[in-house]
Amino acid sequence: MVKMTSQVDQYYMAHALRLAERGLWTTQPNPRVGCVIVRDGEIVGEGWHQVAGEPHAEIYALRMAKDQAAGATCYVTLEPCCHQGRTPPCVEALIKAGITRVVIPVTDPNPLVSGQSVERLLKTGIIVDTGILSHEAEQLNRGFFMRMRHGRPYIRCKMAMSLDGRTAMASGESRWITSKDARMDVQALRARSSAIMTGAGTVLADNPLLNVREEDLPNYLPKPPVSIKQPLRVVADAHLSMPPDARLLSQPGPTVIFTASHTSSVTEWLKKAGAHVIYLPNREGQIDLPLMCQKLAKDYEVNELLLETGATLAGAMLRAGLIDEMVIYLAPILLGNQARPLFYLPDLQFLSEKIQMDIVDLRAVGSDWRMTAIPVVLQK
Repeated sequence: MVKMTSQVDQYYMAHALRLAERGLWTTQPNPRVGCVIVRDGEIVGEGWHQVAGEPHAEIYALRMAKDQAAGATCYVTLEPCCHQGRTPPCVEALIKAGITRVVIPVTDPNPLVSGQSVERLLKTGIIVDTGILSHEAEQLNRGFFMRMRHGRPYIRCKMAMSLDGRTAMASGESRWITSKDARMDVQALRARSSAIMTGAGTVLADNPLLNVREEDLPNYLPKPPVSIKQPLRVVADAHLSMPPDARLLSQPGPTVIFTASHTSSVTEWLKKAGAHVIYLPNREGQIDLPLMCQKLAKDYEVNELLLETGATLAGAMLRAGLIDEMVIYLAPILLGNQARPLFYLPDLQFLSEKIQMDIVDLRAVGSDWRMTAIPVVLQK
């Protein structure tokens, strides 16, 4: 058997991560996982988790490797599962196949697994090495790790703005600020999200569908093996002002509406339309945003929540420390000082109260620029 070096381990783990990325749009609420089986310096099996409820990455790789799995090294981008869920435990399949070494970036944060599979492998004499490309592996599944570790989704706020920092005209008109290329890029953000959230004001102004248009997805990833599961639609509607003809209510599956209002008649017709209405007020009579995020994680298994909304809700989520990442599309236009701002932040009066952002990525998308930024306070 070829002795593996750290560089070789990184090479095969990087390949496993690329395989895992092929499930970016289809595995939720499960993590995206890839697996590579190597024997005598050659890949004899590989696979990735494609759809929740179907075989995990290790099983696809073992099926391809067949008898060559005996004595081989298995590179898998997350600790193999050890519990019986919708599929059998992968750790037992690896042991039965005769794998002699398992390399993983990080242990599974799921308490049903966390460290237990590593312990099981070690007890059977299998070598286990961890820590290879751990940052990259966590980034691929940042929503799953957030849900398991902190009980809420990873929240990404998507916004489009002009060069002078405006998102819409004073009248609310905003179609279209950005180019078609940017709008296609947004479809990829939607497709990787477990849920898309907006506010009642956006529903009233734009009447969005909050869905993924597969025909508009960019082609930088291979076509998914199955149709993309549409993200859960979520509306923050403190006063239950949703119109009965809102287009998102006509879409398949439920729309989850969080409210601070006890208007029984409106609640009833929303429920008849298939909506889940959740009464969740805080002390100020507004929606309890932190508790709302916890419920989305616990009751709906939301890993990544995409926030597509106006300045009021976006500002409230930011002030509550509930935005982990901002994706801002910057269009080469000016809308003027009467147009609407990016965030509503009335509490900021002095420069010392500024919210510091760390720009982690900046790239051209068509005629626009896409900026990815993270609130610095969340990095401490």
